[in-house]
Formats: sequence, structure tokens, C-alpha cells
Amino acid sequence: MAKCTVKMPEDFLMKIAKLREKTDEIIPKVLAAGAEVIEEKVHSNLQSVIGSGTKFDSRSTGELVSALGTSPAKYDENGNYNVKIGFAEPRKDGEANAKLANIIEYGKHGQPPKPFLKPAKSAKKNACKNAMIKKLDEEIDKL
Repeated sequence: MAKCTVKMPEDFLMKIAKLREKTDEIIPKVLAAGAEVIEEKVHSNLQSVIGSGTKFDSRSTGELVSALGTSPAKYDENGNYNVKIGFAEPRKDGEANAKLANIIEYGKHGQPPKPFLKPAKSAKKNACKNAMIKKLDEEIDKL
């Protein structure tokens, strides 16, 4: 599965520490707000690179684009919350969406790379942080 990591700012983590009993309720909402910003850009980038610059007509079915989504926030083995922006599996033809996304992102012999994940991360990193901070402030104001 393609993976994108965005580190949380320290002041953001300090605000979270103050919330204590509401933390498990608020963190998933905050992460979802940030993931929404990144997913939107990944979706846009993916649509723009599929079928572009090819020697032959595109055989795209739209299945890869429609499989793009965000997982709910879950704990990892280190006790941290994570959301993942990736592709649902399996495809109707038996191929893995993650494999096709990897080929598009990094290319293969005879097929140049058409990055869509890394540019989305770079372009929307600050917007993602701002969306998470805004959502956190909204949730704090509700308390």
C-alpha cells in the first residue's frame, strides 16, 4: 500500500495532552480533517496522471481512482493514532490497486514514473497541519 507520513507539530501535541479523557474522541476527528485535505489532492493528482503521456490510448477503467480512500483513525503498535490514505482491495480483475498505484508513482521498465502521492504530500503539508489545528481548536472550544 502506498504510504504518506505527516508529522504533528509540537504545540499541537501539547494541546492534545490537555484534553485527557476526551482525547480518544477528538484525535480521530482531527486526523480525519487533515487526511481529507491530503486525499483531495492525491485524488486530483491521480486523475491528472492516469492515461497522460502514453503511446497508446488509455485503458483506465476508473477503478483505481474510485478505490482511493482514507481509513478510520487507529492505534499502531507504538500507541500512536494513524490514518492511512490508500486504495481499497481487491480489484475486479485480480490485480492489486496498491501495485498499480506503485507502478504509476515510481514507473517500471518502459514506463516512466508519474508521481501523484509525493507531490500531494509536499503541496498540502501546511494545509493539512492548518486543517488539523483548526479542527482541534473547534473541538477544544466545544469543551
